[in-house]
Amino acid sequence: MKSLKIIISFICLPFVSYSQQTINATLTHDNIQRSYILYVPASYNPTTAVPLIFCFHGYGSNANTNFAYTNFRSIADTAGFIVAHPQGTIDNNGTTHWNVGGWTIGSTIDDVGFAEALLDTISSDYNINPERVYSTGMSNGGYMSFLIACQLSDRFAAVASVTGSMTPQTFSACNPQHPTPILQIHGTLDGTVPYTGDPLWTLSIADVLQYWTNYNNCNPNPTTTQIPDLNTSDGSTVEHIVYSGGANGVKTEHFKVIGGDHDWPDVWGNQDINSSIEIWKFFSKYDIQGAIGLPLTVESIVDNEFSIYPIPASNTINVSSNFNKETSYEILSLNGNLIKKGIIRSSNFSIDVSKLAPATYYFKVANKTQKLIKIK
Repeated sequence: MKSLKIIISFICLPFVSYSQQTINATLTHDNIQRSYILYVPASYNPTTAVPLIFCFHGYGSNANTNFAYTNFRSIADTAGFIVAHPQGTIDNNGTTHWNVGGWTIGSTIDDVGFAEALLDTISSDYNINPERVYSTGMSNGGYMSFLIACQLSDRFAAVASVTGSMTPQTFSACNPQHPTPILQIHGTLDGTVPYTGDPLWTLSIADVLQYWTNYNNCNPNPTTTQIPDLNTSDGSTVEHIVYSGGANGVKTEHFKVIGGDHDWPDVWGNQDINSSIEIWKFFSKYDIQGAIGLPLTVESIVDNEFSIYPIPASNTINVSSNFNKETSYEILSLNGNLIKKGIIRSSNFSIDVSKLAPATYYFKVANKTQKLIKIK
């Protein structure tokens, strides 16, 4: 009987210790072996789908360091999400990086493809909620998160950047597929990624916020709240700037660290906010459809000469007008690229938009432009 008990204990042990693991793993993508760290909290139950956060390290850093200082694991233990810390590859300068353009423009690494392959791998091993996958990161990792928002938004619900931005290459090719909640944490005196930008390699934070505010159809007039100055010796204060009222309830938010440098607030630099906590608080409000629990509203675009409904649109939009002749229309991306064009042939005309990817567009007719929101 003693030996039988030993065997039974051995069989049961994996089920007892399955949760709360820190796993160092690899996968091969584009014939390159890529590594990552995965943290699975003790609360994980394979019968319940859980959120997943990707956290990307900065330029010249690594997954281990990022895993240590962001400390998402302490939040995951209570909130019940899984965290992945991917490892970047070495660029031509011998430095770890994420290929986002700008200073990495010579790189040939497909990091977006790697991120998608990693998401597939983790989702095959764990019960991940596909509507609650998020990306964040510091510096180059923040740039990588914006690249994901532009090129892989069909699988990521929201992103947050700490001391990162968007390169001109990311911006010019940005094609998000749904209203995307954005959180930016950045110091005004950042000496590495300048707050005011550099036209050669990085957008200003103001330009980043304007792009996502416009894309998400947020109110361009934000509300600004002064965060209590809990540590008067850290040389900085924080303003919380929120652009609300976006499509599907999404917001574009910014913690502006006045006097802050290239820091992960709470770990070093500013001590008035905890970046990791604020990021999770932000992510926890959204899934890939928008604000969790918020029903989509049906509205119309109304002009003196025409109206368009429903907004958001799914398969068809209807144009009701007083045009007395056939009138051309165009549907453009927020970058101004022509997506669809045609002719409005009657005063009550339907346009098929079922093949448009979920996103915000410009609808242009009769020299007037309005925003058109397309959902699944």
